[in-house]
Amino acid sequence: MRGVTSADPIAPRVDAALSRVRRATDVSLAFGGRVHEAGVTLRHFDGGVVGPLRGVRLDLGHGLGGRVVAQQRSLAFHDYVRTPLITHKYDAIIRAEGLRAMAAVPVIVGRRPVAVLYAALRTAQSQMDRVLDAVTHEARALEQELVSEDAEQTWRSKARDAHAELRLLAARLDDEELRSAVLRAADLLTEQAPDDTVPVHLTGREQDVLALLAGGLSNRAIAERLDIGVYTVKDHVKSLLAKLDASSRFEVVVQARRAGLLP
Repeated sequence: MRGVTSADPIAPRVDAALSRVRRATDVSLAFGGRVHEAGVTLRHFDGGVVGPLRGVRLDLGHGLGGRVVAQQRSLAFHDYVRTPLITHKYDAIIRAEGLRAMAAVPVIVGRRPVAVLYAALRTAQSQMDRVLDAVTHEARALEQELVSEDAEQTWRSKARDAHAELRLLAARLDDEELRSAVLRAADLLTEQAPDDTVPVHLTGREQDVLALLAGGLSNRAIAERLDIGVYTVKDHVKSLLAKLDASSRFEVVVQARRAGLLP
């Protein structure tokens, strides 16, 4: 039984990692949780859940998951309920689930734990090295995916800011040749498709408004940056909503990015 994927962007990656852990190790249950300020919430499962484990919130420092998060290091136990190395605050839940041998590894991004991956069996085991290695491999792979994603998001944010600034600069230039050169430089930051495949065509001013809209500016702030009236901005936003078949400002940005009109 797979975990229910939420709006959390990490959720599908955690689910995929748990599926791979279970296939590689044949454990009874692979599960995971997201780390928050108060601890860990278990929401992701691959394998049959027979007890009250789903949705449990673990305090930092308690149980296996709470400890690996607090210490930022992986651990494996041959028999969870017998080990003296953790607090046994959650023994009743673990017993109800019928789990014995267990491994847990924190997922750490930017020196901060963001999730925990577990693998568990319903019998005690004399060796857990192979299981721990498999969970560790998936945790490290997930860390790399998230780091790469963060870097891409940072680049896109800077590219959007540069795109908006270049369009603002172009709007202030009287020299038509120089203005065209700056606009071409701005277009290099987008992934715009050829004209015959772009589903929408925006005016220059609509593109200016769109670039600032993507930066999260309000209508008033956009009006001030472009030195135009607020109602003029509203008209441009309304036109963008219609041309991009969007129902909100957020959707305008999403659709524009899909069309290659924004970085």
